[in-house]
Order: sequence, then structure tokens, then C-alpha cells
Amino acid sequence: MEQLKIGQKLNEGKTKQIFELVDQPGLVLVQSKDQITAGNAVRKDQMEGKAAIANKTTSCVFKLLQESGIKTAFVKQQSDTAFIAAHCEMIPIEWVCRRVATGSFLKRNPGVKEGYRFSPLKMEMFFKDDANNDPQWSEEQILEAKFSLAGLTIGKCEVDIMNRSTVAIFEILEKSWATQNCTLVDMKIEFGVNVKTQEIVLADVIDNDSWRLWPAGDRSQQKDKQVYRDLKEVTPEAMQMVKRNFEWVSERVKLLLESQSRGRVVVLMGSTSDMAHCEKIKKACTSYGIPCILRVTSAHKGPDETLRIKAEYEGDGVPTVFVAVAGRSNGLGPVMSGNTAYPVINCPPLTPDWGAQDVWSSLRMPSGLGCSTILSPDAAAQFAAQIFGLTDHLVWCKLRASMLNTWVSLKVADKKLQACSV
Repeated sequence: MEQLKIGQKLNEGKTKQIFELVDQPGLVLVQSKDQITAGNAVRKDQMEGKAAIANKTTSCVFKLLQESGIKTAFVKQQSDTAFIAAHCEMIPIEWVCRRVATGSFLKRNPGVKEGYRFSPLKMEMFFKDDANNDPQWSEEQILEAKFSLAGLTIGKCEVDIMNRSTVAIFEILEKSWATQNCTLVDMKIEFGVNVKTQEIVLADVIDNDSWRLWPAGDRSQQKDKQVYRDLKEVTPEAMQMVKRNFEWVSERVKLLLESQSRGRVVVLMGSTSDMAHCEKIKKACTSYGIPCILRVTSAHKGPDETLRIKAEYEGDGVPTVFVAVAGRSNGLGPVMSGNTAYPVINCPPLTPDWGAQDVWSSLRMPSGLGCSTILSPDAAAQFAAQIFGLTDHLVWCKLRASMLNTWVSLKVADKKLQACSV
């Protein structure tokens, strides 16, 4: 483990301390504490080992989000109880996302029964102010506050980005916890402005203090900090039970990084002259974490060999999407589609001279054939990823983060354009 040159303490909260790193400008060390609190520290106890449990949970969650494509402050786990992060100026708002009505929501909304399901998700914002019990704020209050952090003023664009990002982050973690038969009930997160890039990123921590988790959707099995909040009396036995729950979560959260199913894309090209087109498909598949194999075969010139290759990939039980790359008269996709129960995507490389006529061989096919036609290599890979995303949460998470990042880039581009127009 490298020796860090730790500078001054920049901040200290109820459960962590932030230190500057002298040799690494722009980075900080986030050190967890063994303290557990509830009700804005009205209840406060030491829980031996909590720092390590919380740090392990946070590191796994941020790794999952980063590998999906979500921008976060997390850099790497440094030790059992600390991680390195980008230095951020924190936006003093807690973003709370709810799938199931419970807790404080029920107190603020009498008449709503516990267990009411929000579709779409319910978003709430709370201003971080311990003295006033973190009051709920509206979007208008956040805008009127005109927060300015690391040179960035928090306006409508930034609030919209945090709102959208919170929903995407919740959905990614919800989908991941579902693989462990665990319901993510609600969650709170915080954002910061990266002092180097002036970008809004997910910051702070996400650990067992941040959410409610109900195994099998059953509140009586809850594994989160609510167990501690609900204690009538804090006894050593009760604290051991709370600690066991936190350990259960920190062990399970590692499993969220593992794929639940495996799949692959097999690209069949009619000729090696289509290699550049196929390499684009392979590159895009790799970005979703999907293995991609390239093969050369012609359904016109060697139909027996085409069907032999098909049988090779049907015989080992790995879920497969075939992509047929054939120009001129595309017999490859239709022949594959007529002879396999696996999905087939036509992705013909169209040439400027005859492309408008050639594409019809991929579009108009005999009855009983179900292959789709997608002209863009990137889009063909994306469609294959969407098929695998139905059963592989890690692929789905990458697709969900990509949707968010596209939306954010458009939002930021529009803001820049408006600034230029003024």
C-alpha cells in the first residue's frame, strides 16, 4: 500500500473525515469513522468495525456505478477504512429517491399507506441543515439559493442534471440489488462540483446509512440503518444485531459487481472486405462488456459451412445474438434467421452506388423470418446489448448510464449555446 502524505483536515461529518493529499492536488482522502448516528446525531454510538464495513460498501457501490458509466468523485479504495476521491465542493442538498412509501414520507403525507409503489420514482430534496432537521426544499428554493461552488453557479441546468442523475443512479442500484432478491426501497445521495473540472459528480458516500433494503421486499427483514433507528434501547446485543446487518450488506454488495448471466455476439461477414464495418460492431459490443466473435462465411457460396458455424455456437449453451454483415444480396441474415431460434440482426455495409437497392434484401424477406435490420454498426451492438440487458444487470446498467450521459451532454451543450446567444 503506497504511503500517502496527508495534509490538513478539510471537513468532518458525523461518520467521516476528509483530508487533503499533499502530493496529489485535486484529490482527497475520505476516512470513515466507527460512529453510527440517527436523527441528526440525537442518537449516537460507537460501532466497532463500522468504518471498514462502510468503506467496503461505498467502494463497491461506486465501482459498480463507475463501471456502468456514471460520473463520480470516487478514485480508488485506499485502505480498509478510507478511499481516495476527487476534491469536490459539496452541494448542500440531499437528493432522496423513493420506490416504496415508508418512513418520513408517510408522516408528511398522511393517508398514504406504507408500501405504496412509486412509478415513476418519487424525488424529494432536503437542505442540509442539522439545526433545523434538514428541511424539505422545493426546486424553486434551490434555484433561489444561487449556490456557487468551485466557480459553478447552481442553476436550472445543474438542478435538472442532478435530478436526472439521481433517478438513473437509483435505477442502476435497484436493478443490481434485484439480482440478490433485495428491494431497494429508497435512497439518499449527494453531489459535488469537482474543483478541477467544474463538473457535477456523484460525491460523498453510498453505504448502509444511505438506503433502505428489504430482502424479498419484506420490511421485517430490513438490513439497513433503520434497524438502529428503531431500537428502543441500545444494548450490546442490539448493536451486534445492527453490525451483523451492516456486514450482510457489505458482503452482498460485492456480488452486485458480478454478471448473473453470460452472452456473446457472433458477427458473420460474407467477406473480409467488410472487416472495418465488423470491427466497429465489435468495439461497441466491448464497451457494453459483451464478448464479440468475428467469423467469415457466405450463405450463398457455402450454406453448409454457414449452418455448421451456427451449430457450433448453438451447442455450448451460451446465449448468442448473431449479426449478419452482407452487402449486395443479403442471404446471410435470412438464412440464419430461418435456421436458429437465437436473435439475428442484419447490419449490411451499404455502398454509395447500389446501397439503396441492396438494402431491400435485408428488409423484404420471406414469411417466418424474424431478423431485424439496423444499418449503424454502433446501433446494431446497442440492440444486441438491449437483448442481453433483459437478463444481465451489468449490461443494462451500462445502457442506463449511457442514456443519462447522452441527456446530460445535450443539456450542457444547450446551456453553452444559450450563454453564447445572450
